Parts: sequence; C-alpha cells; structure tokens
Amino acid sequence: MTKYVLAIDQGTTSSRAILFDQNYRARATAQQEFTQHFPESGWVEHDLEEIWTSVLDTCRQALAYVDARAADLVAIGITNQRETTAIWDRQTGKPIHRAIVWQDRRTAGFCGQLKTDGFEAEVSEKTGLLLDPYFSGTKVNWLLDHVPGARARAEAGELAFGTIDTFLLWRLTGGQVHATDATNAARTLMYNIQTGRWDPQLLKMLTIPEQLLPEVRDNAADFGRTEASLFGGEVAILGMAGDQHAATIGQACFAAGMMKSTYGTGCFAMLNTGTERVVSKNRMLTTIAYQFDGVPTYALEGSIFIAGAAVQWLRDGLGLIENAAETGPMATAADDHQDVYLVPAFTGLGAPYWDADARGALFGLTRNTGPNELARAALEAVCYQTRDLLDAMQADWPGAAGQKTVLRVDGGMVASDWTMQFLSDILAAPVDRPKVLETTALGAAYLAGMKAGLYPGPAVFAESWKLERRFEAQMDSAVRDKKYTGWQTAVGRLLTSV
Repeated sequence: MTKYVLAIDQGTTSSRAILFDQNYRARATAQQEFTQHFPESGWVEHDLEEIWTSVLDTCRQALAYVDARAADLVAIGITNQRETTAIWDRQTGKPIHRAIVWQDRRTAGFCGQLKTDGFEAEVSEKTGLLLDPYFSGTKVNWLLDHVPGARARAEAGELAFGTIDTFLLWRLTGGQVHATDATNAARTLMYNIQTGRWDPQLLKMLTIPEQLLPEVRDNAADFGRTEASLFGGEVAILGMAGDQHAATIGQACFAAGMMKSTYGTGCFAMLNTGTERVVSKNRMLTTIAYQFDGVPTYALEGSIFIAGAAVQWLRDGLGLIENAAETGPMATAADDHQDVYLVPAFTGLGAPYWDADARGALFGLTRNTGPNELARAALEAVCYQTRDLLDAMQADWPGAAGQKTVLRVDGGMVASDWTMQFLSDILAAPVDRPKVLETTALGAAYLAGMKAGLYPGPAVFAESWKLERRFEAQMDSAVRDKKYTGWQTAVGRLLTSV
C-alpha cells in the first residue's frame, strides 16, 4: 500500500496541500485562494480563520483525491509564508486581530525610530536582519499596543504569538503544541541566530514579553500529532520550515555555494554559505537556511517584495491581461526600440535598497508605449532585481569567488520561458529549471519524510534532483550592460524622488 507525506504549503495568496509518495512524486494537489485585506494604504492583513479553513479543506480534498486516510500518512510537513504575524488566546485559540502580512508597512515609523535610536547594528549582528517593517517583531509590538488589553494579557501569559506555521501547528494539535522552527524564528527580529535563542535585549527593545513566544525546534523534529477528529486519526507532524527555506531544501541546495531563487508573489534568492555566518556589507540578510540536529546551516538572502505581484497588477489593476501566460508572448511582441522600466515598489523596495517609503514608478514611456511594453517591463523588473541580489551576494561572500554561479529557480513565474531566458541573459549565468516545480512543498514533505524514516539523508535526496531545462545567456554583453545601467538609473531616480 502506498504511503504518503502530506505537505501543507500555506502561502500569501492561497493554501495548498500536496500528497507525495515514497518516490517524491506529487500524487494529489488541492489549492484554495483566500481574501487579501487592505484596510489602509500600505497595510495588508489576512483572516486567520479563513486561512485555517482553507488549510483544512485542501488537506481533506487532497486525501479524498486518492482515497487516502490518516493511516496512509507517514507524516505531515508544514511550510508557510514567513514573517506574517498572528497572536491568539491560549484558552480559546481565537485570534485577537487579523494576521499582519509580511508585505505590511504600518510599522515603518517605529523601525525608523529604532534606527535613529541606534539599534540597527545590534539587530543585524544578532539576527542577520535589518530594521524593516517586513519582519515580525515590530508587527507584534503594534498588535500589543493597538489591540485593547493585549499587552496586559500577553504579560499575564494569556496570549500566544506565532508566524503562520505556529498558528497552524497550534490548531492541528488542538492547542497542545506551541512551537516553531529555527528558520521561521530567524525571521522575527527576536531570535539570535548565533546563540539559537530568543534574545532578551531584542525583546526589551521591542517591549515584547518572552512568555508570548513559541519553543524553537529543528526543521526535522517531532512537532506533535494532529487531533484525530481532523483527518480520521492522529498523524505525526515531523517537518516545518519557512517557504524560502523549504524551497532551498526542495532544490537540494545542501552544498555551500549553491543558490536558488523562488518567484512567487515576491522573489527570494538564497545562497548557501555553509557553517559560515556571512555578515553582509551590501544589505543582504544573513539567515538560517535550515537546521538539523541542532546545527544551523547559514545563507545570504535577498528579498524582492514584488515579483509575480507585478503580473497580478497588470491583470487586476490595469486589466491588460486575463492570465499570466499572456505576458511572455506580449514581451516577445514588444518594441525593441523602447526602453521602458517598471520599478515595482508597490510596498516599498526590498534588498539591497530597503526603502520602506519608496513607491512604484514607470520610466521611459513614449506615445508608442502600450500593453506589450508594459508586460515586458514587468517581467524584466523581476530579472533586474535578481541581478541586484546576485551582485550584492557575490560581493559579500569571498567563498563565491571563482565559482560559476548556477541559479536554480522555482515558483509560478518560472513557467515563462521568455522570463527565464531574459533572467539568464541579464545575469550572464545559467538558470536551471527543475522537473519538479513544487519545490517548496517538496522541501516540507522531505523534512517530515526524512524524520519519519521514509526518505533518505540529504546527500541521497540531492541525487533525485532532475533538470527540466537549462537557460544559457545569449545576450551581447554591451546590450546587457546598457539595459542594466538603464535599470540602475531608473531605481536611482525613484530613490531620489522620495
């Protein structure tokens, strides 16, 4: 009888459940979108009850597709949108507020004040992060200060904080387990990635009581068992990782120097630096790629807030397309004599600029600019931003010197051959698209399956990675330099205008 690992992939715009068999094959998939709430400009929220319902529904649908039951599941692995912040009542499990999403910028003023007060150097040294609204800590502070009675209840131990993984774990186990993993903890501004503990000084800086926080475990660990009523029997939860870390694992980037980039709502590039915790001089993030047996493997990460969301803007905001697949042919048909640049700073600019106040802009418009040129500019923007990240990472890490960069890619946008070719062209580096594109869910499943004994260790798992297509750079170097210089000029004009 086939045994499965159930991967819960809780993302920014939808929840998915995928059943993987013992050969890492996805045998059933269910997906459900949920509502995005924008109560004010720059604010983004999610309804936690809607997220929970979407996760439960998709898990049950995936099981039903192959007529599987709890007894057929070896384990469950969870991967999640990172930094999105939830606080709930320990007794009732009821959230005290909607979740504040990673894209949300409401704490920009608080971050600015902390920078003015001289805290950023300590934050960067301990967490590898920067003082930006992106991360969870300032969101927790906001909730405690703005939800009536929340701070007093938190100090009394009545409330629990978690990123989405922790909230789902709490619900799945019927409130029996309040825990997270090292990768999600590392994105909160509260976790010291050197000591492997919640940091008292950072908690004091953010005025957050430690009793609010979950226990931190390895990525492959015993996270408890589900309530029997959910799936008709108890199931062990044995793996957990933030989405970009799960994708790194699913892409089998276990060796120092390997790099992956995921193109979803945003874009997130991660360069494995092994046991070396590289301190960035170019405003990259230092993070925990994954942690096994209490030993962290580190990475440099660059975060782009808007990638696939720029294509969604073409569809939902401008009404230029009906689906994302149209953009590749439109980019091909665009006028080569027009240099149109979209800087998609709809929610600020991420790495390496980290400007929370920046907003999007179009440069190079002419009377002949039309939908095709805008579609091309949206796709090119993702590639230019990836070049920003790669250049910064290579400058930061001496270990990258002399290595040929090969970028492994995943996420919805990589289905576009046009985009992947332009990405290779502008990077002047090979871009490898794997046969299994569900690398985030696969990473979560692998963690749980490895802990359960169904899957082998990392070295053997890495041998299962298969290439679907390699894109090689074809662009003339002079054209490449001209295009990238134009991008840098556009960004420079945007930054000087805010």
